[in-house]
Amino acid sequence: MAMNDTEISEAQTRKTFIDKALEQAGWGPVVPFKPGARYGHGSVEEYPTSKGPADYILFHQEKALACVEGKRLRVGPQNVLQQAKRYARGFNDGTFSFGEYRLPFVYSTNGQVIWFQDLRDPLNLSRQVAAFHTPQALMSMLSTDESAARTWLKTNPVDDKHLWPFQIEAIEATEQAILDRKRHMLLAMATGTGKTFTIVNLIYRLMRSGFARRILFLVDRRALAAQAVATMGSFEAEPGLKFDKCYEVYSQKIRKEDLDEDLKFDIKQLPPEYLTNPQSKHSYVYVSTIQRMRINLFGDEGMFRTSSWDQDDDSDAAKLDIPIHAFDVIIADECHRGYTAQEESKWREVLMHFDGIKIGLTATPAAHTTAFFKEIVSRYDYERAVREGFLVDYDAIAIQSDITINGVFLEEGEEVGYLNTRTGQLSFETLEDERELPAPTTEIDWSAPDRNRKIVQEVKRYLLEQEKQFGHFPKTLIFAQNDISHISHCDRLVEILRDEFGRGDDFVQKITGDSSVDRPLQRIREFRNRQNPGIVVTVDMLSTGVDVPRIEDIVFLRPVKSRILFEQMMGRGTRRCPEIHKTHFTVFDCFNGTLLE
Repeated sequence: MAMNDTEISEAQTRKTFIDKALEQAGWGPVVPFKPGARYGHGSVEEYPTSKGPADYILFHQEKALACVEGKRLRVGPQNVLQQAKRYARGFNDGTFSFGEYRLPFVYSTNGQVIWFQDLRDPLNLSRQVAAFHTPQALMSMLSTDESAARTWLKTNPVDDKHLWPFQIEAIEATEQAILDRKRHMLLAMATGTGKTFTIVNLIYRLMRSGFARRILFLVDRRALAAQAVATMGSFEAEPGLKFDKCYEVYSQKIRKEDLDEDLKFDIKQLPPEYLTNPQSKHSYVYVSTIQRMRINLFGDEGMFRTSSWDQDDDSDAAKLDIPIHAFDVIIADECHRGYTAQEESKWREVLMHFDGIKIGLTATPAAHTTAFFKEIVSRYDYERAVREGFLVDYDAIAIQSDITINGVFLEEGEEVGYLNTRTGQLSFETLEDERELPAPTTEIDWSAPDRNRKIVQEVKRYLLEQEKQFGHFPKTLIFAQNDISHISHCDRLVEILRDEFGRGDDFVQKITGDSSVDRPLQRIREFRNRQNPGIVVTVDMLSTGVDVPRIEDIVFLRPVKSRILFEQMMGRGTRRCPEIHKTHFTVFDCFNGTLLE
């Protein structure tokens, strides 16, 4: 347009933006008010009320359901709801009566931002929505007996005998926040304290009470989707009935080999029409990665991945016309991720599209997490979990390696390998002088193979001592610097470890998102359930959301400057494992102890 958007008049705003938004939500056609006319469906402009003409009254099945007040672009619509509510008081042609209001719903908008309020209960708060609700959505709201759902939650205590006390606390706190009409909330529970099991219990109670019919469980990689599906498939919701026998459970594509062998669970993929045309009769949980849901909502343009290893194949995903009421509750698992500013914006867009209660799950709240979810309704941290005996503490061992978090100091006469990043060809030379190299270049532009071997030999000494003490080899997770083609630090460590331990290739394995790793989720399952591998080398893939209670040793051979990432990596060792009498785990700091400091 020639003129600035902020200079567009209210009438232009309505014709250019608001009319189109109403029609896209199913409220077309937009027609002018005519005295004596009967309206079955659509949007009626300038509808007279005793308080003045309303910009739009929305009709469906010959019922007036909502008033919409439109303003020009430069006007913030939040406070304009008061004007829409005034018209809802003065609307005399309807069949509804909710206290002083004669309409159940109101909207205000400047064509770009939309605010909404449900007037049926004076305690309901206004909220911003991504679009107008469809007629079916408003009719569904009218037919929902929320008071009965509230009564059920209040009168049925949390009584699952398998829940730990702090998990019951978390469920009760979340339900109380929902009863208090909060729509954004955060559960902060230390890694290893059963966030997924806790939330599945909460999901069952919300669905059993009638508070929610359709629930979206968002994760950020397929491994976590498989974990959530497995938890639901094994959760006994009612005596003799697993959760998936009470309610439908759908997921994106998950291979059966990614799940435990003893899990008898029928993996169902969600019919697309469940997303595009949600019905009140549908009751289900849908487990999806946030990346896939973003494609469903916005297409491939501007798509993001949260990590370089995240190679989940979403080639079969397509953009769909998903209304904002598709889900009543949206749960975002592991929502602490350290996104870039652009990725965080896209992460928010997915969550904000849906007009449902939003619950975040995390072990390590980040600033962007608490900013979005607003309130931590329940917190159970690592220190308390150790104190109460639900997690194990750790011992720290500093490995003297001359490697520091900020870089590496190479001495005269030390052998260094220089890497051709295009071919992977490694050439060696001996330094003629001392040299300091910054941390980002470590194991990318150069390698010190002798130093890597000495670190492995020192760690090996401790592991073999533990093997004699424990009567079994301690499962060990090693975090390497990178897994880049041709110059993979992971691959070099795997080679050295196999050579030093001499227990065969299966004993030491790499699990990353690299395409050369066959079925990484199956490899994780084998690490958890089988004797081999005893040692796994990774970069990021096993840093979060992977449950291997048998891990007794964690080795840091990569610098970590993110508090959140570091706590997540440490969390791989905190889980109890009574079958091996695990009382603690050991952390090897290969940066002379400076990482833990």
